Amino acid sequence: MKKKIAALGVLAAAALALAGCTDSAAPAPAGTSSASGGGELTHVRVAALPIAETGALWAAIDQGIFADHGLDVEIVPAQGGAQAIPALLSGDIQFAVGQPFGPIRAAAQDLGIVIFSDYADSLATGTDVNAVVASAASGIKTPKDLAGKKVSVNSLGAAGDLTIRAAVDADGGDSSTIQFVEVAFPDVKAQLDAGTIDAGWVPDPFRGQIVSAGGTSVVAPYQATIPGLTVLTNFTTQKLIDSDPELVKKYAAAMSEALDWASKNESAVRSAIATNLKIPEAAAAGIVLPTFTSDLDVDNVKKLGALAVKYSYIDAEPDWNTLIQQQK
Repeated sequence: MKKKIAALGVLAAAALALAGCTDSAAPAPAGTSSASGGGELTHVRVAALPIAETGALWAAIDQGIFADHGLDVEIVPAQGGAQAIPALLSGDIQFAVGQPFGPIRAAAQDLGIVIFSDYADSLATGTDVNAVVASAASGIKTPKDLAGKKVSVNSLGAAGDLTIRAAVDADGGDSSTIQFVEVAFPDVKAQLDAGTIDAGWVPDPFRGQIVSAGGTSVVAPYQATIPGLTVLTNFTTQKLIDSDPELVKKYAAAMSEALDWASKNESAVRSAIATNLKIPEAAAAGIVLPTFTSDLDVDNVKKLGALAVKYSYIDAEPDWNTLIQQQK
Protein backbone atom coordinates (compact mmCIF):
# COMPACT_ATOMS: atom_id res chain seq x y z
CA MET A 1 0.00 0.00 0.00
CA LYS A 2 2.78 2.43 0.89
CA LYS A 3 4.45 1.69 -2.44
CA LYS A 4 1.24 2.45 -4.31
CA ILE A 5 0.61 5.68 -2.39
CA ALA A 6 4.17 6.82 -3.07
CA ALA A 7 3.77 6.04 -6.74
CA LEU A 8 0.56 8.03 -6.91
CA GLY A 9 2.34 10.95 -5.25
CA VAL A 10 4.94 10.90 -8.00
CA LEU A 11 2.17 10.73 -10.58
CA ALA A 12 0.45 13.75 -9.07
CA ALA A 13 3.66 15.75 -9.26
CA ALA A 14 4.13 14.71 -12.86
CA ALA A 15 0.57 15.77 -13.63
CA LEU A 16 1.37 19.28 -12.46
CA ALA A 17 4.50 19.29 -14.62
CA LEU A 18 2.56 18.19 -17.68
CA ALA A 19 -0.19 20.74 -17.08
CA GLY A 20 2.49 23.41 -16.90
CA CYS A 21 3.64 22.47 -20.39
CA THR A 22 0.33 23.17 -22.08
CA ASP A 23 -0.31 26.21 -24.21
CA SER A 24 -3.82 26.90 -22.98
CA ALA A 25 -4.43 28.76 -19.75
CA ALA A 26 -7.62 26.82 -19.01
CA PRO A 27 -7.99 23.31 -20.38
CA ALA A 28 -11.19 22.56 -22.25
CA PRO A 29 -12.72 19.25 -21.23
CA ALA A 30 -13.92 16.70 -23.75
CA GLY A 31 -17.42 17.55 -24.91
CA THR A 32 -16.71 21.25 -25.26
CA SER A 33 -17.77 22.19 -28.76
CA SER A 34 -16.10 24.77 -30.94
CA ALA A 35 -17.17 26.06 -34.31
CA SER A 36 -14.93 25.12 -37.20
CA GLY A 37 -15.88 25.41 -40.84
CA GLY A 38 -19.53 25.87 -39.89
CA GLY A 39 -19.76 22.66 -37.88
CA GLU A 40 -19.54 21.78 -34.23
CA LEU A 41 -16.44 19.86 -33.17
CA THR A 42 -15.80 18.07 -29.89
CA HIS A 43 -12.61 19.39 -28.32
CA VAL A 44 -10.21 16.74 -27.03
CA ARG A 45 -6.74 17.10 -25.54
CA VAL A 46 -4.08 14.56 -26.50
CA ALA A 47 -0.63 14.19 -24.94
CA ALA A 48 2.17 13.44 -27.41
CA LEU A 49 5.95 13.71 -27.43
CA PRO A 50 7.70 16.40 -29.52
CA ILE A 51 9.43 13.78 -31.71
CA ALA A 52 9.34 12.73 -35.34
CA GLU A 53 6.76 9.99 -34.77
CA THR A 54 4.19 12.65 -33.84
CA GLY A 55 4.47 13.86 -37.43
CA ALA A 56 1.67 11.47 -38.37
CA LEU A 57 -0.67 13.12 -35.86
CA TRP A 58 0.33 16.67 -36.79
CA ALA A 59 -0.11 15.96 -40.49
CA ALA A 60 -3.45 14.19 -40.05
CA ILE A 61 -4.81 17.12 -38.07
CA ASP A 62 -3.69 19.50 -40.82
CA GLN A 63 -5.31 17.20 -43.38
CA GLY A 64 -8.62 17.56 -41.56
CA ILE A 65 -9.03 13.86 -40.76
CA PHE A 66 -9.96 14.42 -37.13
CA ALA A 67 -12.28 17.29 -38.03
CA ASP A 68 -14.02 14.95 -40.48
CA HIS A 69 -14.78 12.74 -37.48
CA GLY A 70 -16.12 15.71 -35.52
CA LEU A 71 -13.03 16.24 -33.38
CA ASP A 72 -10.96 19.32 -32.61
CA VAL A 73 -7.65 17.92 -31.35
CA GLU A 74 -5.32 19.93 -29.14
CA ILE A 75 -1.87 18.37 -28.71
CA VAL A 76 -0.35 18.71 -25.25
CA PRO A 77 3.43 18.20 -25.17
CA ALA A 78 4.70 15.44 -22.88
CA GLN A 79 8.20 14.14 -22.16
CA GLY A 80 7.02 10.53 -22.18
CA GLY A 81 3.96 8.33 -22.08
CA ALA A 82 4.35 7.70 -18.35
CA GLN A 83 4.28 11.45 -17.68
CA ALA A 84 0.95 11.71 -19.51
CA ILE A 85 -0.82 9.20 -17.26
CA PRO A 86 -1.41 11.60 -14.32
CA ALA A 87 -3.06 14.08 -16.67
CA LEU A 88 -5.29 11.30 -18.02
CA LEU A 89 -6.29 10.29 -14.50
CA SER A 90 -7.08 13.88 -13.54
CA GLY A 91 -9.15 14.44 -16.69
CA ASP A 92 -6.84 17.21 -17.91
CA ILE A 93 -6.41 15.26 -21.15
CA GLN A 94 -8.55 12.56 -22.74
CA PHE A 95 -6.02 10.56 -24.78
CA ALA A 96 -2.28 10.01 -24.98
CA VAL A 97 0.29 8.70 -27.42
CA GLY A 98 3.22 7.03 -25.70
CA GLN A 99 5.28 3.93 -25.04
CA PRO A 100 3.26 0.87 -24.06
CA PHE A 101 5.37 0.52 -20.92
CA GLY A 102 3.70 3.43 -19.13
CA PRO A 103 0.28 1.74 -19.33
CA ILE A 104 1.86 -1.60 -18.36
CA ARG A 105 3.21 -0.04 -15.18
CA ALA A 106 -0.08 1.73 -14.55
CA ALA A 107 -1.92 -1.59 -14.89
CA ALA A 108 0.33 -3.07 -12.23
CA GLN A 109 -0.99 -0.33 -9.91
CA ASP A 110 -4.63 -0.79 -11.00
CA LEU A 111 -4.83 2.78 -12.23
CA GLY A 112 -7.36 2.05 -14.95
CA ILE A 113 -5.29 2.92 -18.03
CA VAL A 114 -6.26 1.16 -21.27
CA ILE A 115 -4.30 0.74 -24.52
CA PHE A 116 -6.86 0.86 -27.33
CA SER A 117 -4.65 0.78 -30.45
CA ASP A 118 -1.15 0.88 -31.82
CA TYR A 119 0.36 4.08 -33.19
CA ALA A 120 3.86 3.29 -34.45
CA ASP A 121 6.19 0.29 -34.59
CA SER A 122 9.97 0.17 -34.68
CA LEU A 123 11.76 -1.40 -37.63
CA ALA A 124 12.86 -5.01 -37.33
CA THR A 125 15.88 -4.53 -39.61
CA GLY A 126 18.05 -1.71 -40.92
CA THR A 127 18.41 1.65 -39.19
CA ASP A 128 15.80 1.80 -36.46
CA VAL A 129 13.81 4.79 -35.27
CA ASN A 130 15.72 5.10 -32.00
CA ALA A 131 19.18 4.22 -30.73
CA VAL A 132 21.65 4.75 -27.94
CA VAL A 133 24.21 7.28 -29.17
CA ALA A 134 27.53 8.43 -27.74
CA SER A 135 30.22 10.94 -28.64
CA ALA A 136 33.13 9.59 -30.66
CA ALA A 137 35.48 10.66 -27.88
CA SER A 138 33.71 8.43 -25.34
CA GLY A 139 35.13 5.24 -26.82
CA ILE A 140 31.72 3.59 -26.50
CA LYS A 141 31.13 1.42 -29.56
CA THR A 142 29.19 -1.68 -28.48
CA PRO A 143 26.36 -2.36 -26.00
CA LYS A 144 28.68 -3.92 -23.41
CA ASP A 145 30.71 -0.68 -23.39
CA LEU A 146 27.72 0.99 -21.71
CA ALA A 147 28.33 -0.95 -18.50
CA GLY A 148 29.42 1.42 -15.73
CA LYS A 149 28.43 4.48 -17.78
CA LYS A 150 25.87 7.24 -17.32
CA VAL A 151 23.15 6.79 -19.93
CA SER A 152 20.12 9.00 -20.46
CA VAL A 153 16.54 8.03 -21.27
CA ASN A 154 13.54 10.33 -21.54
CA SER A 155 11.61 8.46 -18.87
CA LEU A 156 13.17 6.29 -16.18
CA GLY A 157 11.87 2.79 -15.60
CA ALA A 158 10.34 2.41 -19.06
CA ALA A 159 11.00 0.59 -22.34
CA GLY A 160 14.13 2.62 -23.06
CA ASP A 161 16.29 1.61 -20.10
CA LEU A 162 14.66 -1.83 -19.93
CA THR A 163 15.62 -2.80 -23.48
CA ILE A 164 19.04 -1.15 -23.11
CA ARG A 165 19.72 -3.34 -20.08
CA ALA A 166 18.69 -6.46 -21.97
CA ALA A 167 20.87 -5.50 -24.96
CA VAL A 168 23.91 -4.84 -22.74
CA ASP A 169 23.56 -8.14 -20.90
CA ALA A 170 23.12 -10.03 -24.18
CA ASP A 171 26.38 -8.48 -25.38
CA GLY A 172 28.27 -9.69 -22.32
CA GLY A 173 28.12 -6.50 -20.24
CA ASP A 174 26.71 -5.97 -16.77
CA SER A 175 23.69 -3.72 -17.14
CA SER A 176 23.25 -3.43 -13.37
CA THR A 177 26.26 -1.07 -13.34
CA ILE A 178 24.67 1.46 -15.71
CA GLN A 179 23.59 4.75 -14.16
CA PHE A 180 20.41 5.78 -15.96
CA VAL A 181 19.41 9.44 -15.80
CA GLU A 182 16.33 11.21 -17.14
CA VAL A 183 17.01 13.72 -19.91
CA ALA A 184 14.48 15.08 -22.40
CA PHE A 185 15.29 14.06 -25.96
CA PRO A 186 16.04 17.59 -27.24
CA ASP A 187 18.62 18.08 -24.46
CA VAL A 188 20.67 14.92 -25.06
CA LYS A 189 23.11 16.38 -27.60
CA ALA A 190 24.01 19.30 -25.35
CA GLN A 191 24.62 16.99 -22.40
CA LEU A 192 26.76 14.66 -24.51
CA ASP A 193 28.79 17.65 -25.71
CA ALA A 194 29.18 18.87 -22.12
CA GLY A 195 30.21 15.42 -20.92
CA THR A 196 27.51 15.24 -18.26
CA ILE A 197 26.31 11.94 -19.73
CA ASP A 198 28.27 9.23 -21.53
CA ALA A 199 25.49 8.11 -23.88
CA GLY A 200 21.84 8.84 -24.54
CA TRP A 201 18.83 7.02 -25.94
CA VAL A 202 17.08 9.14 -28.58
CA PRO A 203 14.67 8.86 -31.52
CA ASP A 204 14.92 10.88 -34.70
CA PRO A 205 15.52 13.68 -35.43
CA PHE A 206 17.89 13.76 -32.44
CA ARG A 207 19.57 10.44 -33.29
CA GLY A 208 20.33 11.65 -36.81
CA GLN A 209 21.58 15.03 -35.62
CA ILE A 210 24.02 13.47 -33.14
CA VAL A 211 25.31 10.80 -35.53
CA SER A 212 25.71 13.27 -38.42
CA ALA A 213 27.76 15.50 -36.10
CA GLY A 214 30.25 12.67 -35.54
CA GLY A 215 28.53 10.72 -32.78
CA THR A 216 28.38 6.94 -32.60
CA SER A 217 25.21 4.87 -32.89
CA VAL A 218 25.88 2.20 -30.27
CA VAL A 219 22.79 0.01 -30.36
CA ALA A 220 19.14 0.05 -31.39
CA PRO A 221 17.78 -1.57 -28.20
CA TYR A 222 14.38 -2.48 -29.59
CA GLN A 223 15.95 -4.38 -32.50
CA ALA A 224 18.43 -6.03 -30.17
CA THR A 225 15.71 -7.33 -27.84
CA ILE A 226 12.23 -7.39 -29.43
CA PRO A 227 12.55 -6.58 -33.16
CA GLY A 228 9.61 -4.57 -34.48
CA LEU A 229 8.49 -3.63 -30.97
CA THR A 230 5.70 -1.11 -30.68
CA VAL A 231 7.24 2.33 -30.21
CA LEU A 232 4.06 4.20 -29.34
CA THR A 233 0.50 3.25 -28.49
CA ASN A 234 -2.77 5.11 -28.07
CA PHE A 235 -4.23 4.95 -24.59
CA THR A 236 -6.91 6.44 -22.39
CA THR A 237 -8.72 5.59 -19.14
CA GLN A 238 -11.27 2.90 -18.38
CA LYS A 239 -13.32 5.71 -16.83
CA LEU A 240 -13.61 7.52 -20.18
CA ILE A 241 -14.37 4.27 -22.02
CA ASP A 242 -17.22 3.62 -19.58
CA SER A 243 -18.54 7.17 -19.37
CA ASP A 244 -18.22 8.23 -23.01
CA PRO A 245 -17.75 5.15 -25.23
CA GLU A 246 -18.88 7.04 -28.32
CA LEU A 247 -16.09 9.60 -27.93
CA VAL A 248 -13.51 6.83 -27.57
CA LYS A 249 -14.85 5.01 -30.62
CA LYS A 250 -14.92 8.23 -32.63
CA TYR A 251 -11.34 9.11 -31.67
CA ALA A 252 -10.11 5.54 -32.30
CA ALA A 253 -11.70 5.53 -35.75
CA ALA A 254 -10.17 8.92 -36.57
CA MET A 255 -6.75 7.78 -35.35
CA SER A 256 -6.96 4.58 -37.39
CA GLU A 257 -7.76 6.57 -40.53
CA ALA A 258 -5.03 9.08 -39.68
CA LEU A 259 -2.34 6.43 -39.30
CA ASP A 260 -3.40 4.63 -42.48
CA TRP A 261 -3.27 7.96 -44.33
CA ALA A 262 0.12 8.86 -42.80
CA SER A 263 1.61 5.54 -43.91
CA LYS A 264 0.74 6.46 -47.49
CA ASN A 265 1.66 10.15 -47.35
CA GLU A 266 5.25 10.27 -46.13
CA SER A 267 5.99 13.67 -47.65
CA ALA A 268 3.14 15.28 -45.71
CA VAL A 269 4.37 13.67 -42.49
CA ARG A 270 7.91 14.92 -43.08
CA SER A 271 6.63 18.41 -43.83
CA ALA A 272 4.67 18.41 -40.55
CA ILE A 273 7.79 17.25 -38.69
CA ALA A 274 9.83 20.09 -40.17
CA THR A 275 7.18 22.65 -39.24
CA ASN A 276 6.44 21.47 -35.71
CA LEU A 277 9.99 20.59 -34.68
CA LYS A 278 11.32 23.70 -36.43
CA ILE A 279 13.98 21.84 -38.40
CA PRO A 280 14.95 22.26 -42.08
CA GLU A 281 12.99 20.31 -44.67
CA ALA A 282 16.25 18.64 -45.70
CA ALA A 283 16.77 17.37 -42.17
CA ALA A 284 13.22 16.07 -41.98
CA ALA A 285 13.75 14.24 -45.26
CA GLY A 286 16.54 12.17 -43.70
CA ILE A 287 14.57 11.04 -40.65
CA VAL A 288 13.87 7.33 -40.24
CA LEU A 289 10.12 6.96 -39.88
CA PRO A 290 8.42 4.09 -38.02
CA THR A 291 5.65 1.90 -39.33
CA PHE A 292 2.44 3.83 -38.65
CA THR A 293 -0.43 1.48 -37.83
CA SER A 294 -3.37 1.16 -35.47
CA ASP A 295 -3.13 -2.66 -35.45
CA LEU A 296 -1.40 -3.67 -32.24
CA ASP A 297 0.97 -6.65 -32.13
CA VAL A 298 -0.17 -7.87 -28.72
CA ASP A 299 2.43 -10.63 -28.60
CA ASN A 300 5.27 -8.12 -28.88
CA VAL A 301 3.80 -5.99 -26.10
CA LYS A 302 3.50 -9.10 -23.95
CA LYS A 303 7.20 -9.82 -24.58
CA LEU A 304 7.94 -6.36 -23.22
CA GLY A 305 5.90 -7.18 -20.13
CA ALA A 306 7.77 -10.44 -19.63
CA LEU A 307 11.08 -8.61 -19.95
CA ALA A 308 9.91 -6.11 -17.34
CA VAL A 309 9.20 -8.94 -14.92
CA LYS A 310 12.60 -10.51 -15.62
CA TYR A 311 14.35 -7.26 -14.70
CA SER A 312 12.04 -6.60 -11.73
CA TYR A 313 10.53 -3.45 -13.22
CA ILE A 314 7.14 -4.89 -12.28
CA ASP A 315 6.26 -7.75 -9.96
CA ALA A 316 3.99 -9.57 -12.40
CA GLU A 317 2.56 -9.17 -15.86
CA PRO A 318 -0.72 -7.23 -16.00
CA ASP A 319 -4.12 -8.59 -16.90
CA TRP A 320 -3.67 -8.17 -20.63
CA ASN A 321 -7.39 -8.43 -21.40
CA THR A 322 -8.06 -5.47 -19.13
CA LEU A 323 -5.07 -3.42 -20.24
CA ILE A 324 -5.49 -3.94 -23.99
CA GLN A 325 -8.96 -3.25 -25.36
CA GLN A 326 -8.53 -2.59 -29.06
CA GLN A 327 -11.05 -0.17 -30.52
CA LYS A 328 -11.95 0.11 -34.18
